[in-house]
Amino acid sequence: MVARVVTVAFDGVDARRVDVEVQQVGSPAGAFAIVGLPDKAVAESRERVRGAFAGIGLALPAKKVIANLAPADLPKEGSHFDLPIALAVLASMGVIGPDALDGWAAVGELGLDGQIAGVGGTLPAAMAVNAMGLGLICPEANGPEAAWAGDVRLLAPRSLIGLINHFRGTQVLRPPQPGPVVEGGAVPDLREVKGQEGAKRALEIAAAGGHNLLFVGPPGSGKSMMAARLPGLLPPLTPLERLETSMVWSVAGLIERGALTRERPFRAPHHSASMAALTGGGHKAKPGEASLAHNGVLFLDELPEYSAQALDSLRQPLETGEIVVARANAHVRYPARFQLVAAMNPCRCGVGGPGRGACGKAPRCQRDYQNRISGPMFDRIDLTVETPPVTAADMILPPPAEGTAEAAARVFAAMQMQEARQAEAGLTGMQALNARASGEALERFAAPDQAGRALLMKAGEAGGLTARGWTRTLRLARTIADLDGADGVLRRHVAEALMYRRSTVGAHEDFDRQVSRRGLFPVKEGADGPTPFALN
Repeated sequence: MVARVVTVAFDGVDARRVDVEVQQVGSPAGAFAIVGLPDKAVAESRERVRGAFAGIGLALPAKKVIANLAPADLPKEGSHFDLPIALAVLASMGVIGPDALDGWAAVGELGLDGQIAGVGGTLPAAMAVNAMGLGLICPEANGPEAAWAGDVRLLAPRSLIGLINHFRGTQVLRPPQPGPVVEGGAVPDLREVKGQEGAKRALEIAAAGGHNLLFVGPPGSGKSMMAARLPGLLPPLTPLERLETSMVWSVAGLIERGALTRERPFRAPHHSASMAALTGGGHKAKPGEASLAHNGVLFLDELPEYSAQALDSLRQPLETGEIVVARANAHVRYPARFQLVAAMNPCRCGVGGPGRGACGKAPRCQRDYQNRISGPMFDRIDLTVETPPVTAADMILPPPAEGTAEAAARVFAAMQMQEARQAEAGLTGMQALNARASGEALERFAAPDQAGRALLMKAGEAGGLTARGWTRTLRLARTIADLDGADGVLRRHVAEALMYRRSTVGAHEDFDRQVSRRGLFPVKEGADGPTPFALN
């Protein structure tokens, strides 16, 4: 007799059906073989199953046991195959009725005492088996997480003996309830940032349109401080976004007791992070920081200190919103629709440029340090903002009148305008933001007026825009117009967008000289650098 139990194998955040087939054959007695392209963790399941059986007072059959994981050409990874293999063996032994497992799938890791330990990926597994018309047997620790999958039949036993008793009718397991939705922690307020009014304005624009942002300035000028306040400007995750994000976190094993959050992810990896750490990979192709920041923010501090390979690996997800981890036998896809915020010093010594404490090796030190970042990577950054040192005069001033609450209200109003425009396309959340607007949407909603078009043409002729830069400038101008409450994109919106849109950090001065000489728009230097509000 062949006993069968359904389980899943993970392909990114997708769960693919796997049928566990167990059969008892002739000698040698006590032998246990697992076939079907298992990895090391799956091959070790036979010893955990053997130990779990001994822990509850059972022994393996007096015949050779073969467990086949079908389809055989699909790689099987992870310890969650323990429970379905054990259930199929129990069914083949007659401990569980042959029809008891019909309509059920199972995931879970077994301990040597028969306890069922939690595993990652329970939420996407529950959604997949629900689409198959099956129920899910999962560890008790993962029950509240699996319950978020909707109307799915669930059993969440603590131990193998408890599950056996349930199927034998001597114990009843109640279905688990969804875990709590927790609120995010206290968000630091923008009122704590003194000076840097131009950088605050850029932060608000980036939040409103989902644009990528780069702060450039010496140490202590408030770059990381402002980046940490970006989550406070963003609205909570929508239900669909919360589900998408939680599926990635579930595969990574980061959801505890089924608790989900409305707060958007904010990931800030160290600059020593490898390419696999940023984009995913490793032995089991786990999601990286870019995928864990899905529907949220990825903050890269000390941007030039990251390896060139790691930074350039982010170029594809910045355009497509997903990461493909290519392997010899498979391609694993993870969603990675995030907003990039980065910070860097003007040169390695941290000062750079003219003025007090200037780097003695400028401009070569600046150029060499900034050249660590490729031109295509710079081209994908919508706003580049200089953050000069905060003066003593700024520090003695009282806190600003406006803080996070006031800026967040303007950001929310601008986002509502974007969602209303994209309602026909059915886009919501980050997908509806201007940073991801399609060419058709830009033609309809972001075409500037005649003066703005002429200004954009002159900027393009001045050599400051690539084709990608042209599109991103239009998206940025549309966001500025939304914050202004304007129906159309005017010349002043295009002018402000061009102030932020620079091809490279090192080309700022050259670009300013070109556009000023050609009469594109005046650049007014203030205490905080170029002032976009002076543009008319």
